[in-house]
Amino acid sequence: MPDANPLLKPWTDPFDTPPLDRIEPAHFPPAFDRAMAEQMAEIERVAQSDQPATFENVIAAMERSGRLLRRVSAVFFNLTGAHTNDALQAIERDMAPRLARHRSAILMNARLFDRVKAVYERRDKLGLAPEPMQVLSRYHTMFVRAGAGLDEGAKNRLAAITERLAALGTAFSQNLLADEQAYALVLEDEQDLAGLPDFVREAAARAALERGLQGKHAITLARSSIEPFLQFSERRDLRERAFRAWTARGDTDGATDNKAIIAETVALRAERARLLGFANFAAYKLDDSMAKTPDAAADLLHRVWEPARKRALRERDALQARVSEEGRNFRVAPWDWRHYAEKVRKAEFVLDESAIKPYLQLDKMIEAAFDVARRLFGLDFHERADVPAYHPEVRVWEATRSGRHVGVFMGDYFARPSKRSGAWCSGFRGQEKLDGEVRPIVVNVMNFSKGDPALLSFDDARTLFHEFGHALHALLSDVTYAMIAGTNVARDFVELPSQLYEHWLEQPEVLSRFAVHHKTGEPLPDHLLNRLRAARNFNQGFATVEYVASALVDLDLHALRSADNLDIRAFERAALERIGMPDEIVMRHRTPHFAHVFSGEAYSAGYYSYMWSEVMDADAFRAFEETGDVFDADTAKRLHDFIYSAGYSQDPDEAYRAFRGRMPAVDALLEKRGLLET
Repeated sequence: MPDANPLLKPWTDPFDTPPLDRIEPAHFPPAFDRAMAEQMAEIERVAQSDQPATFENVIAAMERSGRLLRRVSAVFFNLTGAHTNDALQAIERDMAPRLARHRSAILMNARLFDRVKAVYERRDKLGLAPEPMQVLSRYHTMFVRAGAGLDEGAKNRLAAITERLAALGTAFSQNLLADEQAYALVLEDEQDLAGLPDFVREAAARAALERGLQGKHAITLARSSIEPFLQFSERRDLRERAFRAWTARGDTDGATDNKAIIAETVALRAERARLLGFANFAAYKLDDSMAKTPDAAADLLHRVWEPARKRALRERDALQARVSEEGRNFRVAPWDWRHYAEKVRKAEFVLDESAIKPYLQLDKMIEAAFDVARRLFGLDFHERADVPAYHPEVRVWEATRSGRHVGVFMGDYFARPSKRSGAWCSGFRGQEKLDGEVRPIVVNVMNFSKGDPALLSFDDARTLFHEFGHALHALLSDVTYAMIAGTNVARDFVELPSQLYEHWLEQPEVLSRFAVHHKTGEPLPDHLLNRLRAARNFNQGFATVEYVASALVDLDLHALRSADNLDIRAFERAALERIGMPDEIVMRHRTPHFAHVFSGEAYSAGYYSYMWSEVMDADAFRAFEETGDVFDADTAKRLHDFIYSAGYSQDPDEAYRAFRGRMPAVDALLEKRGLLET
């Protein structure tokens, strides 16, 4: 009965959080049915009104519509990403095209678009404040980009494409998860464990135990499991096996293969772009971004590519020399790179990852992220045991400022088979205040290895800070309209708050307080801290090449005008040959498991955006450094007011100029990565 469905009842837990401990898969189909019906009725009232179109009865009314659907969808898609099961996946396969169809029916409603257009065309006479003016502009843009202005035949085709793409994205992500769940490299004896430090062995033992392999060790395809194995294992044959499995996700030629899904997706995206009057999908996607054109994005990537490639080739030669020093006779392969890079780093900087990791306790790094938020923005975090979560491992905090409630933050930190790989920030509720203050519920999801205590690599700690930067972008949001709240900004601007936040992890005053040995409680020694900072750009050629290669292939795929008979392997190989990809490095995300781009459209033709934002984050942190205080109060206030709290209330370049006084130059990025040639 609907009254027994917790998704449809008022939520009475603290802060009106969803009753995550009482929601079952069977609750979702009827909840979706009611939510879509409610929103469609609300939309029809807006579209069919005989009153003159105004901002309030069209734009604000649409903002108020669909609140139940947003609520149900947020819970559902958080679960399908972070804690899914067969029942949820079956519902997801059914709901993805239905939700796409529902959205198309709204955005292609001719009477509704006429009313939106009527308000938009009179915008300069309405006396709107800047924020509602921006909301009006975003709504008009959304309708136009969805095809609302096309003829009926084109709209019907576009709706069919949108529905099919939703189904393909779901299939892609479920195939990828299935590949990740199915694989484990079982380490049988001490020989298989050769070279692995205690923290890798302990994590592998826990992973094996979770898979019913008592007394053994297992390496999974979670990045926090496989990367340390590739880094430390002395067994080259096992490194190769694990690496090949990692890079073959979605490319197995079996039931979970993603290549046909990608080919169809690229073809449909190209067709949609043509229907909307664009040369290709990349041109369509970037038209509503800071970059504006594929050429602008590609120009940035190529400016970084050449110095990064030169650096990577020098790094490769150093690794090859190390192989020779050991008296071994093989050419460095992709599964060797991390292993020999660790050896070279240890020799050059007297810095051993296994010596750093005991100082990076997960709990202490969470404390560090919270403390930086307190010093920059005045936030405090209080752990709550009375707020329901969707898994026993999920922790919940209330964020406050000067004693006032700001939002709810959830942290889901450990890898498990029910969770897709990677790290991300999402939300169960966004901020708005159209009809009273609504505060956000934000979640960070990671895939760290468990331990007692859980210990992080420095890259893991950086990931934690990165995702918490996204969380702060959502928590600090202070706008009226949900459409432009929090992280609902241009794709190549959304990474600025997250990547900028990473900088504070590296500050001595943060590490000296929170990087403490898990056994002795002693802080990270100065000599290790200095070596860590000195080595910050070590292996940066490799890291930049593997990222930029993925971003360029993404742009190349979506620059196609058509994709008939697209052979993904051949396309990827040819694209990498054109840019001179070193044989010893593999793309950070090979196309068949490129979830950023093919599990949905968020980063499609937009993976470049991490680097676009990095140009800004490198320059933005300089604003603090120039004051001589990385916690300078005046700079932090500008950062809060114009970036973290402002959502999409103004265009991104205007927001950045308001913070910094100017736009940044690429040199800031090259210097940050140690790629600036002198």
